[in-house]
Amino acid sequence: MMQILEVLNSSKSVVFTGHSLGGALASLSALWLLSITQNISPSINVLCITYGSPMLGNESFSQAILQERWGGNFCHIVAQHDIVPRLLFAPASPFVAHLRALFEFWQLSMSTPVFKQLASQLSYENNAELLDKVLACVEERSRSGCDGGGRRSFWPFGSYMFCTENGAICLDNRMAIVKLLYLMLAKGSAESCVYDHLMYEDYVGKVCWQFLHRKSSAELPYFPESSSEVGIALALQSSGIASQEPAYGTARNCLAMARKVGCKRNLNSAKMAVSLSKISPLRAQIEWYKAFCDSSDDQLGYYDWFKRRTASKRGSKVNMNRIRLGQFWDELINMLETNQLTHDFHKLPKYVNASHFYKLLVEPLEIAEYYRTGMHKKKGHYIEHGREKRFRIFDKWWRDRKVGNEESNPRSRFASLTQDSCFWARVEEARDNIYHITGEMDSGMHSFLLDKIEKFDRYAREMIERKEVSVDVLAKNSSYNLFKEEWKELKSKQEIVMEPENTFLSGFHDGKLVS
Repeated sequence: MMQILEVLNSSKSVVFTGHSLGGALASLSALWLLSITQNISPSINVLCITYGSPMLGNESFSQAILQERWGGNFCHIVAQHDIVPRLLFAPASPFVAHLRALFEFWQLSMSTPVFKQLASQLSYENNAELLDKVLACVEERSRSGCDGGGRRSFWPFGSYMFCTENGAICLDNRMAIVKLLYLMLAKGSAESCVYDHLMYEDYVGKVCWQFLHRKSSAELPYFPESSSEVGIALALQSSGIASQEPAYGTARNCLAMARKVGCKRNLNSAKMAVSLSKISPLRAQIEWYKAFCDSSDDQLGYYDWFKRRTASKRGSKVNMNRIRLGQFWDELINMLETNQLTHDFHKLPKYVNASHFYKLLVEPLEIAEYYRTGMHKKKGHYIEHGREKRFRIFDKWWRDRKVGNEESNPRSRFASLTQDSCFWARVEEARDNIYHITGEMDSGMHSFLLDKIEKFDRYAREMIERKEVSVDVLAKNSSYNLFKEEWKELKSKQEIVMEPENTFLSGFHDGKLVS
């Protein structure tokens, strides 16, 4: 692991690979790296490629990876008849001794190819019995679907590339993956299910060659009118399942279903673009409201005007827009986490920029409402106890974006929106610390609160110097200016408290009274 951490300091991408049990270790290592680097900016690109790897987890495990948007980081390459990727669908206890012999054979064959000739010494009957049991369990799992296997049953995650002599098929639909795991193994034998685990170099080489010399669709036994049908026909040809075989219809329906789900994701993504355009007027109305507040004679600014608002039509309208915008983004995130949108949806510049602008514009209103209604007294301060999940997700999207050189240029004027969307929550917390420090008797807690206030004061002044705040922060009657006045008063009191002690000690030097 220390080697991986060293690589992170000098690389922007990390690729994990592994064969057989090594593939499982590669997947676990990639998951570990993804989990520890998700808060790093810029993020590290992680890719994991496995060859003949057994499965790792159940449906809950697979769903968690899906919700984190990590599925696209994994590509599992599976040979047509390789039994290892299907192995864990069946109970291992009846075959422990035979499995040990199989893995020893595979290990020796990979280190010394001459050992492949010893395959005849493996029990054909045991191989056949193992194949029949695994095949029956995979078939049962493929029929039961997502809801029939329970939490204990293994389930795929990421993308699967099935390799045959005729080509390769790549799928990310989990139900379709399990069905193909069964259909392609059903054509295997007691010998091929063992030998295929050693053939990945040959399979990948053939797939690469075929990719460079793409087959013409004229080679198909028929030429359907639909481009979708052509794609499915080509995939079936690559699978090695002939059109006259009984499994052909099942395989065709399986691929058609997977394609339909993929098309639905694309359709949902297109619909979301329309929905995004429909909420633009809501956002524009809040922008007008901010401009009105910032130019008001009250000199309260955007945040404090909304926080202290009365029962006016303008304030009610903006509050309703705030709620509706939150509902839109919550629905988008829910669709993303349930795999209803395309895999890279959260990386599209349109949504990264729109979500960031929404966060900078609307989160100050969320903070204002939180403190206006006294929620900080019931739940605690906003950043730790009140911040909505969507804002944390948008933070990550913004960190993971591709940063242009222009973003590092210094500002010549104040920002239209404060670049820290939680700035006002930090102001509120700092003011609350000032209130509590005056009556704090514990010296340790007193020093702790004082240090927090000083850190925020320094942070705020640096933001203002870099012009990363909006003009509402500098408004005469804003909460930030109230903080400055309260902080100044507190510091003067601290100096008064220390003055008698300093005056008393000033008459002494090196322990002696100085006249």
